[in-house]
Amino acid sequence: MKIALIQSDLHWENALENRKNFESEINSIDSEVNLIVLPEMFSTGFTMNASAVAETMQGETVLWMKEVAKQKNAAVTGSLVITENGKFYNRMFFVFPSGEIQYYNKRHLFTLAGEDRFYTAGTEKVIVEYLDWKICLQVCYDLRFPVFARNTENYDLLLYVANWPKIRTNAWDALLKARAIENLSYTIGVNRIGVDANNYEHIGHSQAVDFLGNYVLEPQEKNGVFIVELDKNTMYETRKKLDFLSDQDEFEIKI
Repeated sequence: MKIALIQSDLHWENALENRKNFESEINSIDSEVNLIVLPEMFSTGFTMNASAVAETMQGETVLWMKEVAKQKNAAVTGSLVITENGKFYNRMFFVFPSGEIQYYNKRHLFTLAGEDRFYTAGTEKVIVEYLDWKICLQVCYDLRFPVFARNTENYDLLLYVANWPKIRTNAWDALLKARAIENLSYTIGVNRIGVDANNYEHIGHSQAVDFLGNYVLEPQEKNGVFIVELDKNTMYETRKKLDFLSDQDEFEIKI
């Protein structure tokens, strides 16, 4: 699978400008890709002002994602603020080229920033099936909770989108590698760069890690589009040889 990771600064609470920016970045891709990955809350930045920026499932940004997916003949994923039934969600979309949508509501809300006071936590782990790949969708703070990400579904790719600040970059790098190794799965993290309205600096470090913890794409700190190509067959051969997943402890997650 060929995947484009897009790392960019974000216009604070300005969905129109962010869509324009990402559209320009996407249009710069001069080769065919299967999946385009945008950061967490890519249309607004990581804001707690949910009521002011929230969109609906029929909103402009969702429609934009569907149009991009159709034009590029590639799936598009990233999270944005959604309002539904009087609640707000940090919702990660996976938009297929056909226009079909699957989504995951962020499970672990970042209490340090008060995210739990403005958003409703998700209750379901979501595995998307696309081009014969099983892709596990996760958002930012989920990265700190390995039990929720454990690979009991035999997924092929663990995908994190984030607004992860510079001050905790060491944790971001270490945990992405850890999730890849313990789950014997390709793991990708896509983060933003730039300083947000709360004066938090982000240096990106978007990256791709293979199932043994080796870099497919080393952490990046500049604005840009970074393309990786993943080989599922090699991963399956390694899983057969090592078979660590068969020795996992069995337990249930209560949500």
